[in-house]
Amino acid sequence: MPDEVFDSKSFLASLPLQPGVYRMLDKDGQVLYVGKANQLKKRVSSYFQKSNLSPRIQLMVSHIARIETTVTRSEAEALLLENNLIKTLKPRYNILFRDDKSYPYIVFTGSPSPRLTYYRGVTDKRHQYFGPYPNAQAAKESINLLQKVFKLRTCEEGVFNNRTRPCLLHQIHRCSAPCVGLISAEDYATDVRNAGLLLNGKFDEVEKRLRAAMEQASAAMEYEHAAALRDQLQALHTVQQKQFVESGRDTDADIVAVVEAEGALCLNLAVVRGGRHLGDKPFYPSNVQGQDAGEVLEAFLAQHYLERSVPPLIITSLEVQDEALEALLSELAGHKVQIRHSVTGERRQWLEMAQANALLGLKQQAGMQAGQALRLDALRNELSLPDLKRIECFDISHTMGEATVASCVVYDDLAIRPQEYRRYNISGITPGDDYAAIKQALQKRYQKLQLGEGKRPDLILIDGGAGQLAMAVEVMTEFGLSDIALLGVAKGVERKAGLEQLLRPGVEKPLQLPPSHPALHLIQQVRDEAHRFAISGHRAKRGKARTTSSLEEIEGVGEKRRRNLLTHFGGLKGVQQASVEELARVEGVSPVLAEKIYNHLH
Repeated sequence: MPDEVFDSKSFLASLPLQPGVYRMLDKDGQVLYVGKANQLKKRVSSYFQKSNLSPRIQLMVSHIARIETTVTRSEAEALLLENNLIKTLKPRYNILFRDDKSYPYIVFTGSPSPRLTYYRGVTDKRHQYFGPYPNAQAAKESINLLQKVFKLRTCEEGVFNNRTRPCLLHQIHRCSAPCVGLISAEDYATDVRNAGLLLNGKFDEVEKRLRAAMEQASAAMEYEHAAALRDQLQALHTVQQKQFVESGRDTDADIVAVVEAEGALCLNLAVVRGGRHLGDKPFYPSNVQGQDAGEVLEAFLAQHYLERSVPPLIITSLEVQDEALEALLSELAGHKVQIRHSVTGERRQWLEMAQANALLGLKQQAGMQAGQALRLDALRNELSLPDLKRIECFDISHTMGEATVASCVVYDDLAIRPQEYRRYNISGITPGDDYAAIKQALQKRYQKLQLGEGKRPDLILIDGGAGQLAMAVEVMTEFGLSDIALLGVAKGVERKAGLEQLLRPGVEKPLQLPPSHPALHLIQQVRDEAHRFAISGHRAKRGKARTTSSLEEIEGVGEKRRRNLLTHFGGLKGVQQASVEELARVEGVSPVLAEKIYNHLH
């Protein structure tokens, strides 16, 4: 029976001239494309009435079996819904940007002696935030430089509240030790204020304040204090040369440059806060075949800023054609946002720098992909798998059978795919039984594949020896998936990198490739990533279990008291080291309960 043709004429007649979101689906119910519109009727009609559609869009329209719409109150609300659906559904005709991590900030906590720290996540009004920074390295370098100048504390609250003498950071001149009163509260507050001004790009103001304070101390014959301020000024000048180079204007801006070369595309985001260039971050979008660079740029602006703070100025390498985007971002941000393409002077230099970094990113990616292609071709030849593309690798991690976790990492289309990683908690087996653990992990992973759901790997790597491989063969045979290639990666007799033995079902002699072989390098890359992912999951599970069980076993210590104890002492170790008197100082802990906690933990 031929596929039913979508009746666009009758459907379009029912659409309203209101803002909303439309979803185009194929005959199998898979979402092809998600879009927004100020007027649904006009926007959706354009797909069926225009004759100048690109070949890519024509192909998409030919697969439409159904269109679903959602009317919204405004175009801004439609923009929010559109991008939430894009991130959730990942339609194959939408441009997709993978940026799972939240951006790092530098934070001054709201405590009486504020802590200088690095932070990702939801902001809290009690604290003061600076950023966001494009990457962790840029934020941590700034923290390091601020420590040299202002010697602000970076320790956790539990550690700070229980110090009786200065720590190592004070001895190496990275902290002024407010924990034990070696600096007055007033002087420490001044250092925090000056550090904040510096983060906002106001170098001249900080220098002026420090110089005035130094001269005042010298006039009052407080020579030791004047010398400390002199040293601070010298450190400030050193830092300015390295990082805090101000632009002369207190500007907050993002610079977005798109570069296309040899069919590949890179978008580079540069961040300027307080007139300081904080660094860059490259993006390599998916589903961009047949799309021009302007469409990619607009997709990025819409997707990137919905869940992040928007600066007042966005400078772009191409002119933004969507006239409504600036107004929509302003509405969502709660302040005026300008998108500018034609810029001069210093801003032009920022844009040229972002374009240069985008081009560099393309060259680096091309080099990495060439190396990956060489490795993959070598592995295809060694295993006689000419169509090998997708690899899934499993590893098991536990400590003497405790908190067993299995990891599955994915390599596909010449790259590691972290968004497709999965961890599996292993339970109901004899502690330490790696064979049963790998069997359970494979069952959890491939039971849906047996039903026709999920992506099918071309090769499954098992980090382990013949026993683990035999279990994998048993599971895949049970599920009717025995045509998927399996490979055990055993560490070999000397258990050294480069001496791995590759075990194949039904082949008695292990395959041992030379340490320099590109195929072995690919196997090691994927295996090591599975090992890292399994260990991090196991440690988190083990730490949570140990922390919870030790305190949960004590009668009278509920969730609130347990949280108070861990927060006060900076973790379970701090609670274990505390005396009865120190435990009794925690909110909600009586002297009797403090003694009970102490006795239980000792």
